[in-house]
Amino acid sequence: MTTSTGGRDLALLVDDSPETLSMLIDAIEAGGMSALVARDGQTALDLLERITPDIILLDAMMPGMDGFECCRQIKARPATAGIPVIFITGLSESGHVLEGLRAGGVDYITKPINPDVLNARIAVHIANARLLEEARGALDVGGRAVAALRPDGCFAWVSPRALELLADAMSDEAGVRAVMAWTATTMERATSDAEELCIGPKGAQVRLSAIGRTASGDLLVGLATVDDTPAAVRLSRSLNITLREAEVLYWLSQGKSNRDIADILGLSPRTVMKHVEQILAKTHVENRTAAASLCLRHLMG
Repeated sequence: MTTSTGGRDLALLVDDSPETLSMLIDAIEAGGMSALVARDGQTALDLLERITPDIILLDAMMPGMDGFECCRQIKARPATAGIPVIFITGLSESGHVLEGLRAGGVDYITKPINPDVLNARIAVHIANARLLEEARGALDVGGRAVAALRPDGCFAWVSPRALELLADAMSDEAGVRAVMAWTATTMERATSDAEELCIGPKGAQVRLSAIGRTASGDLLVGLATVDDTPAAVRLSRSLNITLREAEVLYWLSQGKSNRDIADILGLSPRTVMKHVEQILAKTHVENRTAAASLCLRHLMG
């Protein structure tokens, strides 16, 4: 359920200080938004059962439930996980900043607050959230098996197809622990150097592959049922290219340069370049990036 604000964006302000709330309301309304207020974390969570704000400004240190725990609960709910949360607080120690970001916050603003800077940051985060929501919608419609993992290994969001694949693969504690450990390791590596993870019982195994990072720092992963057929063989069959071209395409999709691929396959860089030219012509794509994207779509299919 949402609340109508006459077409204006809605900000939920969560702070136990009347002075801070008054200042935030003035700044928000001056920026052309509407404001809704909660004096504590639990009240904010209760409000989120009935309304869906465009952004949440959250005080980190409040009596009872602090802002960090409130944010974690917001992000744990599928209906509110996509709402950007900005922490508003007088704390500036790096430990508090990291705790806010790990809890799921997208930004951290310390007092005293500059209203113009606040509204500029709000506009950026609302725009980013809407772009991400549009991208998720496109993935859902396209039936792609894609998900985003937070640094702690919890899923920030999962496409419907990915959810189907994970239903059996993560039905026990072992699968959950494996995903958490893999996420922690993968977060420390470049995407092109990340190893894949296979989880689930035999016959229902799912492969997780790192694709990239989202603007909020989550790990974007592609999921596919495990197929023992080598990737190059599958690409050769589905794209109607030679096995050697399929091998080149696979390594290209892993971010490797022509020289890297030449070393891996025992070819000359010039031969690899010729294969890339043939791949582009046969698959009717314009560049290496498009070819890599096509490859990943077929492997994750």
